[in-house]
Amino acid sequence: MAVAGTGGGHGPLTGVRVLELAGIGPGPFAAMLLADLGADVVRVDRPGGTGLAIDPDHDITNRSKRSVVVDLKAGDGPARVLDLAARADVLIEGYRPGVAERLGVGPGDCHARNPALVYGRMTGWGQEGPLAPRAGHDIAYLAPTGTLGMIGTSGGPPVVPANLLGDYAGGSLYLVVGVLAALHHARATGEGQVVDAAIVDGAAHLASMIHGMLAAGGWQDRRGANLLDGGCPFYGTYETADGRYMAVGALEPQFYAEFVRILGIAEQAPGQRDLARWDELRETVAARFKTRTRDEWTALFEGSDACVAPVLSLREAPHHPHLAARGTFTDHGGITQPAPAPRFSATPTSVRGAPARPGAHTADVARDWDVPHLTQHPTKEAD
Repeated sequence: MAVAGTGGGHGPLTGVRVLELAGIGPGPFAAMLLADLGADVVRVDRPGGTGLAIDPDHDITNRSKRSVVVDLKAGDGPARVLDLAARADVLIEGYRPGVAERLGVGPGDCHARNPALVYGRMTGWGQEGPLAPRAGHDIAYLAPTGTLGMIGTSGGPPVVPANLLGDYAGGSLYLVVGVLAALHHARATGEGQVVDAAIVDGAAHLASMIHGMLAAGGWQDRRGANLLDGGCPFYGTYETADGRYMAVGALEPQFYAEFVRILGIAEQAPGQRDLARWDELRETVAARFKTRTRDEWTALFEGSDACVAPVLSLREAPHHPHLAARGTFTDHGGITQPAPAPRFSATPTSVRGAPARPGAHTADVARDWDVPHLTQHPTKEAD
């Protein structure tokens, strides 16, 4: 296995150089995913550090990367970054629109040095539009797209899905898809381009199927009233005798039949599509789940096609038998963490290094990327 300090490693993106301008949230996660896939990711940290308010050794989004420290406000700071951009395949930044340009490392500056560069921009509102210059966080980006308003129970408030749906699903993953598509184009034509990845765009796009169902009359525009949002009694979560939960997704008739049989309510359960009796069915299912613990129900449903699973906590998840068998989680540097995904038959991936500490790899990057001036002491801050 290659080590992070060499810039090499396993994975389909081995040999691809990615320059990440330090930020928080979706940008670092996107760069981590590229590093997981084998890219040599160099993170340009700011003096004093940037990132989560935790020990850098535990910031998993910086795993398998290398770090240099550059003060972009110093006189020669932009030149150092442009030297790196000249040798990169991809650049990722998450500033507000116009900030990179003001710092002297915008797309125009970078493409003047490297016309084939894929310049990935990660924002909440996008590079244009009335809200483009405004601040925001995941929840505010989700709110106007309709996706946040979908999540929650009938009569209750919208439920906040951590920052997974906006920052990472609607943001990071769309940035990575865009970057890889643009990289394919650049490899074929020598022409780089800007990828404008906005969380509002990605989060809206994630609901494409729902918009189709809405147009066809198969989805009600309110929470907790639909097949996939907890509105039906055979697609949701139920509390068990020990205060834990089971998740039920018995949508197809054969799975529903298996579900009510194992649950022990086959005789009194109404027909699956008898909407008028869904409230009755929900009460029956809820009462039945309350008679046993989560682990007891897990054992009863094991090996069935009832589409029922225990709701586990973050600490419990790595010990689930299936996830353990697949190696869905891995231990690296004393930290249990999700393993790289997806999986590849010819170019397997792995966690190649611990989270990069700011500035720890300056000399190695200067050598490997042939940027000797990177190691020189920066000049004083520009006015």
